[in-house]
Amino acid sequence: MRRPSLPSFRVLALALLVPAVARGAEPLAVRCGSLLDPVARSAKKDVTVFLADGVVVEKAPPGARTLDLTAYACLPGLIDAHTHLLLQGDATEVEYDEQVLKESMPYRALRAVAAARIALDHGFTTLRDLGTEGAGFVDVDLKKAFEKGIVDGPRLFTSGPAMSVTGGYGLLGYSWERKMPDGVLKCDGADDCRKAVRWQVQNGVDWIKVYADRSYVRTPDGGWASIPNFSPEEMKAIVDEAHKLRRKVAAHSMTPSGHRVALGAGVDTLEHGDVLDEETVRTMVARKVAYCPTITALDFVKGPRSKTNPVWEQLWATARESFQRAYKAGAPIAFGTDAGGFDWDKRSQGEEFGFMVAAGMTPWDAIRSATVVAAELLGEAGKLGCLAPGCRADLVAVKGDPVADVKAFLDVKAVVVRGKVVKGGN
Repeated sequence: MRRPSLPSFRVLALALLVPAVARGAEPLAVRCGSLLDPVARSAKKDVTVFLADGVVVEKAPPGARTLDLTAYACLPGLIDAHTHLLLQGDATEVEYDEQVLKESMPYRALRAVAAARIALDHGFTTLRDLGTEGAGFVDVDLKKAFEKGIVDGPRLFTSGPAMSVTGGYGLLGYSWERKMPDGVLKCDGADDCRKAVRWQVQNGVDWIKVYADRSYVRTPDGGWASIPNFSPEEMKAIVDEAHKLRRKVAAHSMTPSGHRVALGAGVDTLEHGDVLDEETVRTMVARKVAYCPTITALDFVKGPRSKTNPVWEQLWATARESFQRAYKAGAPIAFGTDAGGFDWDKRSQGEEFGFMVAAGMTPWDAIRSATVVAAELLGEAGKLGCLAPGCRADLVAVKGDPVADVKAFLDVKAVVVRGKVVKGGN
């Protein structure tokens, strides 16, 4: 009997990437010009941080190499809580369909490795990846490769293929005679959705991602509406099964039509949330449901998409009001850019800080959104987003003072992930 072969994308990716195995973590004494502590909202000058065995330690470890970052401000490695490593920009359905239809999984996996490297260069040492868009569980494989040091990459929290319903997500509009690939995992009915969650968990995902709504429109009274993808029973089944299996649920939800179903079922995060009404915000605050605004991606897509549907320019204006409403009310806001929705190599994830501050958030709160708040969202409070002894050995250095001007995040000079220097070593 012939032995079954590995899927082609794994064979090709591993064959090409194994020679890139690099040096692991080393004992480090990192000398910082200033050290920002997002937990305490404080900064100290001339601080040395000691790293050993992948964590922050109190004293200089034996044989520590000195990393001189005295010209820069240091802070914990940044967290982007909404990304798509398997996408490389999809301003319209044309770009999306071309990737899903014309790019093989080996090719998409290799592009994802390059995207992960860009994320590291931008200072993001942890990503939550929310949907592989037709690439199955390649994100789970990437996570393994990063953890084993096959290639340099951020810490990765995975979700595999996001979930939607029949007819609710691309690819759409092709001949009914053709069997087209799906950008998501489809399920219909409560039992089918429970089974889909179990299948996701069987394949190693950390999170369950659902698309709560689609097709956004203005209502005659000037409000907003969309088509909820899942019935309340289906969404409750998804969330209940996920929580039973110790997984959290992230919900793409743009308008109150989706919010009501998602929050009613008990999802853990709302993604995008361009239209947040008072009721939604009150519920988020009461239940401590985190909100990932992804303003950079909306800024990227609004122009191209508005050429065929003006609703996207209208969403842009409403999204700022929603952000301000949630921030004023004290809802947890976690940093998320939707990178992959925009080209990794054309926009910096660091732009999100500028959008948040321009909408009224203080620089310290913006920094905390990408450290302390995002770490709490991931269940990693006290491990990620901090540089006290016992925290993970993830550190970035930027030129300038990001508390005075968050544009400093557009000029990342050094990056350490898992105790290994991947940018700016000396």
